[in-house]
Amino acid sequence: RALDDVSFSVAAGSFTVLLGLNGAGKSTLFSLITRLYAAREGKIEIFGHDVARESGAALRRLGVVFQARTLDLELSVTQNFIYHAALHGIGPAEAKQRGAALLERAGLADRAKDKARDLSGGQMRRVEILRALLHEPRLLLLDEPTVGLDIKARADILAQVRALVAERRLAVLWTTHLIDEVTPSDDVVVLHQGKVLAADTSVNIMAATSTESIGAAFEHLTGAKARDAA
Repeated sequence: RALDDVSFSVAAGSFTVLLGLNGAGKSTLFSLITRLYAAREGKIEIFGHDVARESGAALRRLGVVFQARTLDLELSVTQNFIYHAALHGIGPAEAKQRGAALLERAGLADRAKDKARDLSGGQMRRVEILRALLHEPRLLLLDEPTVGLDIKARADILAQVRALVAERRLAVLWTTHLIDEVTPSDDVVVLHQGKVLAADTSVNIMAATSTESIGAAFEHLTGAKARDAA
């Protein structure tokens, strides 16, 4: 089985890193939370709503940024927002207003009319994050969102999402295999070969493993060396 007795929670206002090597089960778990796959056993709740029994209520509270790019490259940024918002029952005028406010806050207001294909990779990813916020979710899932990006783009995206946690008390589940994306203030879930080996604050995991870095703690728990972006 891809996952075995996985259990953890993501609190409002927390940046939680789901840390694991490629093949650990991160994408499978992501697909179960988003209902791309149906869980054969167990239960997933999003702010008290069972994903299987109350999928509509659960998914309304969920914003998702997939690893693969999902913007329509031939549409403008604003048109991408309008199309996505319609899936959540938000009309064009409201979508434009919300989108403009999000772009302004992110320093991307001047790209609103640009086609998605004219954005850099980092800008595309940042726009996808903003698009996921249009319906004002309480939980934001991001599946390996910095893969393939340069150092500055990665830093910009991490800063953008961490700011959202602080400003909106947004719950964030950030999946990655890159150890340098973890900070001492983060909550961390270590997933290895389909099992959760630790779920606590970064500092507590280091203390429990008698290590001085989350990378060393990861290696202690899994027997494998985590990667950094370099």
